[in-house]
Amino acid sequence: MAANSGFPNKGLLAGKTLFITGASRGIGKAIALKAAKDGANIVIAAKTTTPHPKLPGTIYTAAKEVEEAGGKCLPCAVDIRNDSSVQAAMKEAADKFGGIDILVNNASAISLTGTDVTDPKRFDLMMGINARGTYMCSKFALPYLQKSSNPHILNISPPLNMNPRWFKDHVAYTMAKYGMSMCVLGMSGELKPLSIAVNALWPRTAIYTAAMEMLGGGSGVSDQCRKPEIMSDAAYVILTKKSSEYTGNFTIDDEVLRSAGVSDLEQYSCVPGTTLLPDFFLDGEDPHDIRKQMEEKGGTPAFGGGSQSSGGGPAKTFNAVKGMLNEDLVSSMNGVFQFKLTGADEGMWYMDLKSGSGKIGQGEPPNGADCTMTLDSEDFVKMFKGELKAVSAFMSGKLKIQGDMGLAMKLEKLMNKMDISKL
Repeated sequence: MAANSGFPNKGLLAGKTLFITGASRGIGKAIALKAAKDGANIVIAAKTTTPHPKLPGTIYTAAKEVEEAGGKCLPCAVDIRNDSSVQAAMKEAADKFGGIDILVNNASAISLTGTDVTDPKRFDLMMGINARGTYMCSKFALPYLQKSSNPHILNISPPLNMNPRWFKDHVAYTMAKYGMSMCVLGMSGELKPLSIAVNALWPRTAIYTAAMEMLGGGSGVSDQCRKPEIMSDAAYVILTKKSSEYTGNFTIDDEVLRSAGVSDLEQYSCVPGTTLLPDFFLDGEDPHDIRKQMEEKGGTPAFGGGSQSSGGGPAKTFNAVKGMLNEDLVSSMNGVFQFKLTGADEGMWYMDLKSGSGKIGQGEPPNGADCTMTLDSEDFVKMFKGELKAVSAFMSGKLKIQGDMGLAMKLEKLMNKMDISKL
């Protein structure tokens, strides 16, 4: 295999029918395009029928790409919370292509919020799509999968990790996401006598998708991500295994590819040679863990920050920011921030970017905060100096955000424009 070829298509999915939820963009679409290169039949089962203002791609644009890649495609407008919608789409797929061989449960909803700010509607959305949606799609696919010669269910979900770290900051999301993984745990045993494989696949690092770009606020987060193709290549390896022999596995993308003979993982980095953001739910105990590789090479992970002090202190940082405030800046932000700093310079600060020409002070904001950020005082200074990306800090657990996530991303954009690097 050529060093930069990824995992090559081998024609093993030719004529197979894949029903992929949430495949109008991102990882789901990448899996669809990988299978399409074999000449597979793809069912794009997703909600997006008209362009989203911030997230490009619809079921129809994805279908066009699938057919251009060499596959046949059936775009279906499906809300997986709606049982009749799922059943109708599966019947239409089976009528058109002669059956369903593979189900990829990719659709997912995320809200990284604490219990006090997670409203019932958001909780129900995550549970309805992630846990219930995965369960019901699997249930409704069973009659079709039982007729396949090599049936697979693949859930894009993490290994079950009971470390409280993965629960305490977003209990609802973890519950919903682990619901997908519990389907793997239970159904793999339940369906093994039928030779229906049920496995899970999860990324080692953050994957650069349109959703990640929106979360990152255009702040260069792609530099620390891998491409979706690492997930689609890994999915291809799993889905072409014999279903009667490979089931009940919680796999990680780069481990799957290493075992398949892919040694060059740099080809999947959006920017080769850069440090990568770790994804959720993995404790980093793998000997090939990216963070350890970087440290062994003498590098300092962007999300680690190192132990040396940046100097300057929060007070000096706030004074520098205060001198840059004006009415135009405040008008563009329209939010009140509260900073709960821990560590050497523990304390409470606020930044009112909602009224007048702005105000900065110590203690709690007089009229409450729209967004509260909790982090170490040293990391706070690094963040405002551009040495630590807010997204990196958040993804690695260094930064906790309560309230308006979009406002937090707007603040990072503002920090990128501020020239306080010489503090």
